[in-house]
Amino acid sequence: MVIALVNQKGGVGKSTTAVNLGAYLVSHEKKVLLIDMDPQANATTGLGFRPENTEKNIYDVISGKALLSDAIIKTSLLGYDIVPATQDLAGATVELVEATEREFKFYNAIKNVRNDYDYILIDCPPSLGLLTVNSLTAADRIIVPIQCEYYALEGLSQLLNSIELIQTNLKEDLKIMGAVLTMYDKRNQLAHQVEKEVRRHFPGLVFDAVIPRNVALAEAPSFGKTILQYAPDSAGARAYDYLAREIIKLESGI
Repeated sequence: MVIALVNQKGGVGKSTTAVNLGAYLVSHEKKVLLIDMDPQANATTGLGFRPENTEKNIYDVISGKALLSDAIIKTSLLGYDIVPATQDLAGATVELVEATEREFKFYNAIKNVRNDYDYILIDCPPSLGLLTVNSLTAADRIIVPIQCEYYALEGLSQLLNSIELIQTNLKEDLKIMGAVLTMYDKRNQLAHQVEKEVRRHFPGLVFDAVIPRNVALAEAPSFGKTILQYAPDSAGARAYDYLAREIIKLESGI
């Protein structure tokens, strides 16, 4: 299953979710590939890699200079691989504009490795540009991280419209798996209101797992570690474990 994590707003915990969800899927004996499609390369650095030191990366794949299989790197967790990003990826958007079948470049690139993994997670850039469109045409399912803040629902209608356009014109069987609430502070009344509002707007489409605002989650990327490796007993770790379990249950129809 290929899952794109997407939200055109930045700072919503998208890369944190991609990195740590992958780790906990691996802990449940799933083989996972994380593809960093964001030029900021937060998922790449969060797993302990310096983008400038990677030999091949997703930019090379998108621009046709390398096969996806050539850009895969093993992480420190057995069964967890990554295709890294670099800032060069920002230039791919310009190059894609003139490309033939530009919306399907990534779909075609990913085909040969799909059967090698139980889950392929795509960390999308915080925009609705061609890199995100490419990610969505390659994906089977979408997860939308939503930060528990005042403007949480702002822009979501635009995102949902874009997803609908892709479903209509490019990928009919693309489905939203669910929204996941991030940076939740249970002491904050606003966070409770946002959760209530999101669940009301998207009945049946919001995961039970809620990701808390957590010091350990914020610290882990600076050590190049997942929360599973850095602070496995933290509230953030328990939340991502719960989210991974929910996704596995959804997939198996339990």
